[in-house]
Amino acid sequence: MQWSPPALVPASLAVAGVASGATALLLDTAGRFLVGGAAVLLLALAVREALLRPRLAAGADGVEVRTLTGRRLLPWGLLRVQVRTARRWGTTVRTLELDAWPPAGEDDGLLVVLGRWDLGTDPREVARALDAARGARPRG
Repeated sequence: MQWSPPALVPASLAVAGVASGATALLLDTAGRFLVGGAAVLLLALAVREALLRPRLAAGADGVEVRTLTGRRLLPWGLLRVQVRTARRWGTTVRTLELDAWPPAGEDDGLLVVLGRWDLGTDPREVARALDAARGARPRG
């Protein structure tokens, strides 16, 4: 099982970035700076979303999370999965929290927080699927 935003997301960001960049060429100096900056930001987001696919993957050994610093495997035995719900600006925002205890010999654990944008679906559905995958794995 794996989760990431739909492929349309990085493609749309790239198209918007190129369109903004082209528009920036037609503007005055201040407009070029502002719209050009937005174009660079949109293109950077498109590259980020394209490189971080799939963002989260569940396997027999645990959950693999892709970040800009690389891939990280969170073993099932050291992992706690929960969904946090918060109200912001009149909307309900849910995030998936993956809390990994530090393995023996390490001092720091790891907390990964992913939202609907990162997963491409409701974090509650991902949490249910991860709980089912954890329960289906062979013991011992």
